[in-house]
Parts: sequence; structure tokens; C-alpha cells
Amino acid sequence: MSSSRNESDSVTSRRQFLKQSSHAIAGAALAGAFARPGYVAENNTIKIALIGCGGRGTGAAAQALSTKGPTTLWAVADFFPERMQQALNNLRGRFAKQMDVPPERQFVGLEGFKKAMDSLDKGSVVLLATPPAFRPIHVEYAIEKGLHVFMEKSFAVDAPGIRRVLKAGKEASRKNLKIAGGLMSRHYKPLEEAIAQIHDGAIGQVIIAWAYRMHGPVGFNPRPPGRSELAHQIANYSCYTWLNGSFIVDWLIHNIDVCCWVKNDWPVSVQGQGGRQVRTDPDQLYDHYAAEYTFADGTRMFAQGRHISKCFDFFGDIIHGATGSAILGEGQPDPRIYKGHKQTAENLVWRYKGQPCDQYQVEHDLLFDAIRNDKPYNETERCCKSNLTAIMGRMACESGKLITWDEAFNSNLELAPGLDKLTDTSNPPVMPDASGNYPVAMPGRTEAL
Repeated sequence: MSSSRNESDSVTSRRQFLKQSSHAIAGAALAGAFARPGYVAENNTIKIALIGCGGRGTGAAAQALSTKGPTTLWAVADFFPERMQQALNNLRGRFAKQMDVPPERQFVGLEGFKKAMDSLDKGSVVLLATPPAFRPIHVEYAIEKGLHVFMEKSFAVDAPGIRRVLKAGKEASRKNLKIAGGLMSRHYKPLEEAIAQIHDGAIGQVIIAWAYRMHGPVGFNPRPPGRSELAHQIANYSCYTWLNGSFIVDWLIHNIDVCCWVKNDWPVSVQGQGGRQVRTDPDQLYDHYAAEYTFADGTRMFAQGRHISKCFDFFGDIIHGATGSAILGEGQPDPRIYKGHKQTAENLVWRYKGQPCDQYQVEHDLLFDAIRNDKPYNETERCCKSNLTAIMGRMACESGKLITWDEAFNSNLELAPGLDKLTDTSNPPVMPDASGNYPVAMPGRTEAL
């Protein structure tokens, strides 16, 4: 599909997609209202399996075990046995009485997720926190097994993955299964109230939004002797596009999501640029991105990401309206609203005055409450739309082309073809050349669609 297509046709097609996907999710949710309530054991204990035992996975397990009502960590799975043991040791310090994970329910390798989920009863919960490339596969299997899902961001790395997760989300609603997504900013009370103020007109009509994530370099660990190429890349998943979708997808997604929340809409197109100006680590990672998104009403959102040392750092969103402005988003725990466009103390007109909020805990509290009380709960569609917004930004920056929403959503380009068949002993989808260098996207040359 050409990037020079008529803009009004793109808007119409995008609106049809949004309408159709919304109706599909809503219809599935309605069907789910008549489905059998989600299973909870007679003693009211919910079993939990953790798939992906890194820092975020361990945190998600701690939050799930901290929800109201009895819970038990029942199974764990990770590609690396040492990381799995570290997670279990960390969790035992607080939750030893809620852990029943004998060696026979500790699974290692790419197929471990199936064994962990197979050990659960229907209506149990699975926490998905592996590198995002595997998320669609894991979500599909969880819904097939009748499990409720917490899926960490990102939810896919390419459009085919997004479509798989959306389809699984519809099936979840049909089965009355709950899905929560790891865009926790949506559950941060100070931010919720700030955006409610904006939607009520506190800064006038929103005219531009900026999403930033600028800080030091993303870490990279050299490949140790004896480690396979696949294990090396998974251990450094943030540095390989097929695994994490790129910096703009897996790291900037929170603040892109917040800007779209402020706009209460999704962009129709994006153009941008990026590259590797400073980074020398042997990987695929761009060290800077700049993407300009356009919404249907003509307003714009700019997403700027950089991870380079000794540079100006900022992590958050800046919103400008007709009469005021706001600083908020992930990285800004104290959202603020100002009159005018200078964010100075004398122009401050609103800041949160309520109780502290742990957004990471709230997202699990809401999920488990929905399970125990059989409330509709499915964040799949919104999460996928935010994820697709980030993906189309990568497409634009790495190709140098203007990308429309419809082109991005309908793309059949997979970053890791055949991922479902990948085994522990396989070569990864991307391999280094004879000099140890990996393919890096080149604007004007790289195909995005």
C-alpha cells in the first residue's frame, strides 16, 4: 500500500477498523456475560504461573501475590534456570507461605511456558513477562487453556503479532476470561485525575503532545564463552529488534500511550527519523528516534527517544492546549497543570492532592478483583492500539517513509518469521555477519511494510 494514498481514505479506513474492532470486542464481551463465571477453587485460592522471571516478571508476581484474597505461586518458567532461581529466592523473602513451586513445576527453556500453563487449573492466572516477541504465542496458549492473563508490555513487536493478540483477546471475552495489560500509567490515580482535568477543559483544546524518553545508554552484555547465539540475544533482548520491537516500542510505549489517552484518539499517520550515531555495541539498537504523529483532527504528537550519555535527559509527556499546558506521564510521578505555556511555579493551577498510588499494584488489584467477582475486564484492544502506535513509529523512523495507521495494521512483515517453531537449540531469526555485526535498519533502504 503506497504511503502517498489519499489522507481522507486513510482516515475513513482507520475509523472503520476502530469501529469494527470495538464492535468485535464488545460483542465478545456481551457473549462472555452469559458464559460460565471464571473458575476459582473452592477454598477461594487462585493459582498463579509466572512466565519470564526477570525483574518485571518478579515484580508482577509480587504484586499478584499481594492482591486481596488467597493466592499461590504454583509454577514458573524461564529460558535461564539461574534467573528463575533468583526470582524464586527473591519472592520467598516476602511470600514463602504463598509459594508452592517444587522442582517439578520449575520449567526451563522456550517450551517451559506450555508446561507451566498445563499445570494450572482453568480459571487460574498466568503472568506473561518474557521478551515481547513471544507475547502473542503465550497469550494465545493461555486463552486456549482457559487462563486469565496479565501481559506485560509490549504486547507484540510487529503487526501480525498485534493481530494475533487482538484475536486472542476476542476469544478471551467469549470465554469470560480476564486480560490485564502492563500499561500501568492508566491506573495511576494522579495521572487519571490530571487527564480528567484536561478532558474537562483545564488547558483548552489540546493542540500538541510530546512524549519523551531520554536517558543514558541501554545496557549490553558481551556474549560469554559457551553461550549460544540465541541465549545471548535473549539475555540482551532490549538490543535486538525481533525480540523487543525497538527502543521506541518497548521503552517509549508508556508515554506514547499517555499522549493518546490525552487525545482520546489514535493517530492516522506518522513520519520520523532515527539512527545509531554514538552506539558501538554489536547489536541492532538505534540510539535515537524522533517520530511525528498526526491525528484525524490535524493535531500532532511528537515522540522523542534517546539513550546516549552526557546529554539532556527527560522522561515524561508535555501537553499544550489552547489556554494552558501540562507535564505528566510515566517518569513524572507528580503531574501538574499550568495556565499558559510556561511551566513555572507561578503558573501552576493544579496538582494531585490525594493519597499515594502504586500503579503497579493497582493493575493487579483490578485484575484479581474482576476474577473473584466475575466483572468484565479485558484491556487487550486498548493495549494493542497503543502498541501499534509505537510500532508504526518504528516503521516510519527506520524506513524514512510516511506510514498510515491502516498500512501499519495490515502489514504482513514479521520480524521473526517461524517464531512458533523456535527451539532452545535453534539459531535466532537474526544472526551476525562474519565480523560479528548485526543488520541495522537504514532509512531509505529498509522495508517497513
